[in-house]
Amino acid sequence: MRRALALMSLLLLMLAPAPAMADSAMPAAALADTQLADPKQEAQAAALMETLRCVVCQGQSIADSDAEIAGDMRAMVRERIQRGETPDQIRGWMIERYGEWISYDPPLSGRTALLWIAPIVLLGAGVWLARGRFRRRAR
Repeated sequence: MRRALALMSLLLLMLAPAPAMADSAMPAAALADTQLADPKQEAQAAALMETLRCVVCQGQSIADSDAEIAGDMRAMVRERIQRGETPDQIRGWMIERYGEWISYDPPLSGRTALLWIAPIVLLGAGVWLARGRFRRRAR
C-alpha cells in the first residue's frame, strides 16, 4: 500500500508542471496582442473575438484567453479584418475550420438542435417537478 501511495505521489509531482509547459517557446503571433492601427477595424475585430470560443480553454472567448492558440486566433481575426474581410466572413471561416462549437451563438441546425432544445426541456422538467412538490406540500 505504501509503495502504491509513493508511486502515485511521484506521478502527481511529475504531472504538476504540465500545465505550465503547455505553451511552446515560440514568440506570439504578430497581431495576437497588438491592436490594429485603424480604430474601426480594431472595434470590429474585438467584437468578433468576444463571440468566438477558445478551443483550449472552452469557457473563455479568444479575447479573454491567455492560451497560445487563442493568441493565434486573435492574430488571424485581425489579419483578415485588416485585409478587408467582414466579421461574418471570418466567423464562417472559423466555423468551417474549427466547427460550430467555436461560436457562442451556433446556428440552429440538425447538429445543434440539442443545444437549443435542451434548456427548454430541462426548464420544463424543473417546472413539472416543482409543481409536483408544491402539490404534495399543499395537501
